[in-house]
Amino acid sequence: MLLDDFLVAENSSFQSEINSPVITSERASLITSSKVNQSNISSSTILPSSDGELESPSAGGMSMDKSSMEKLREASAAEAEAASAVWHAVQAASAEDTSVSDDNSRAAETTSDASDYEADVRLHPRAVVVAKEAIGNLGGMVRQLSLDQFENESRRMIPSNDLSYPTKKFTRQKSPQGLYKKVISFLLRPRNWKAPANRRFFLDSYEVGELCYAAEQIFMHEPTVLQLKAPVKVFGDLHGQFGDLMRLFDEYGFPSTAGDITYIDYLFLGDYVDRGQHSLETITLLLALKIEYPDNVHLIRGNHEAADINALFGFRLECIERMGESDGIWAWTRFNQLFNYLPLAASIEKKIICMHGGIGRSIQTVEQIEKLDRPITMDAGSIILMDLLWSDPTENDSVEGLRPNARGPGLVTFGPDRVTEFCKRNKLQLIIRAHECVMDGFERFAQGQLITLFSATNYCGTANNAGAILVIGRGLVVVPKLIHPLPPPLQSPETSPERIIEDTWMQELNIQRPPTPTRGRPQPDLDRSSLAYI
Repeated sequence: MLLDDFLVAENSSFQSEINSPVITSERASLITSSKVNQSNISSSTILPSSDGELESPSAGGMSMDKSSMEKLREASAAEAEAASAVWHAVQAASAEDTSVSDDNSRAAETTSDASDYEADVRLHPRAVVVAKEAIGNLGGMVRQLSLDQFENESRRMIPSNDLSYPTKKFTRQKSPQGLYKKVISFLLRPRNWKAPANRRFFLDSYEVGELCYAAEQIFMHEPTVLQLKAPVKVFGDLHGQFGDLMRLFDEYGFPSTAGDITYIDYLFLGDYVDRGQHSLETITLLLALKIEYPDNVHLIRGNHEAADINALFGFRLECIERMGESDGIWAWTRFNQLFNYLPLAASIEKKIICMHGGIGRSIQTVEQIEKLDRPITMDAGSIILMDLLWSDPTENDSVEGLRPNARGPGLVTFGPDRVTEFCKRNKLQLIIRAHECVMDGFERFAQGQLITLFSATNYCGTANNAGAILVIGRGLVVVPKLIHPLPPPLQSPETSPERIIEDTWMQELNIQRPPTPTRGRPQPDLDRSSLAYI
């Protein structure tokens, strides 16, 4: 059971053999028993205990005669021989297949003969959750919960104020004195990162410019719709909550050779800046990771990666406050120039499409997104771009069609019928998007054909929501993994001067921004053009 989580992420071939999205210890025991019986081995059956662990029978029932032991050896040898034969057959078949030149053409192959062997996207029946307790013996305990136990999954929150291309290998852009390595070394500390006591940022404007230039050289050579292979970890909105990013890295792995980057990719769905206290740390670390691992770390654009938005909701003010007015404005301008080059969507195994907002009213095919030329700004007037970054699903599956969006004039919400039609037309099985705070960190829509993902906990300091990521295994099993908001610190503000500084700064930052209301609660009659809906 300790390794069950990793089995899910890796989606071992053993899982697919038993036609189940997850191997429970009970199923494992039954399969073991079945194999034992087929081999006519007269031994005691392995039974699951009441808590799901495998238990061995009493010592008295463990003895086997020599005949049984011999049959066991013969069965094991026969099984190994059969496995070897299958492996050689696969290798032979692979050698004969000369029509497939690379992984992308294999992914594009959709013949009827091969369809029976392709994995279908399916949501794992359980989510992985880190216990709320932050101290004591239960701190950090990981458990699994049935999706049916998430009572808040339907409680979305209305934010306040708020193609197929071949895979390319990238030549890493050199930066002075290994700048990206400096950033990673300084910031990638999942277990022991602490907010700086004074809020002065550790990079100067020259270093920010060099980092942006190196990352920009990579982004400009990437397609508008990234083509990715599973396994992939998908992250939703972070909004400058760098502490949550470190917690997610700590609990569920982080992109490093000391972590799990050698066998799983990372995809971030935008909204890296604004709202939170550490937008600079969040965006600079992600850019440094992109430079270090250009083929394994992937960033797409959110609606807050735009100058006219992040000038209002915190990022510009943070740059000035932490870097000085002159350097801060220059760095903020350079970041926003970079944002115009970010890819706009990602396709995983050509069966899952990932974007920040949604399909809105204008997006009928993935090709429409692919044809958007970058760099592109929000004021370019593209309805497709606005729908992609700003649209939302309707309130629930019973509300179909297109409806006005409370975020502002010209924006829409789209119903489950639009999701079904889009997936069918593009031969997709799932849409993953971010853009909305949801209480459990993830929320299903359109009977599971769309999932909203949000990775920042206790959004804006008021929502008390969980944060989540989605781990998509090689067999396209989608596993939600959650963290809960941390409890308030034990020390009082009087004994924590840095806490006073950060709280005061956040209060000043958000003084003009109303709190984010939970979806389903009565809403005040605010002007629809108000910043409260952005």
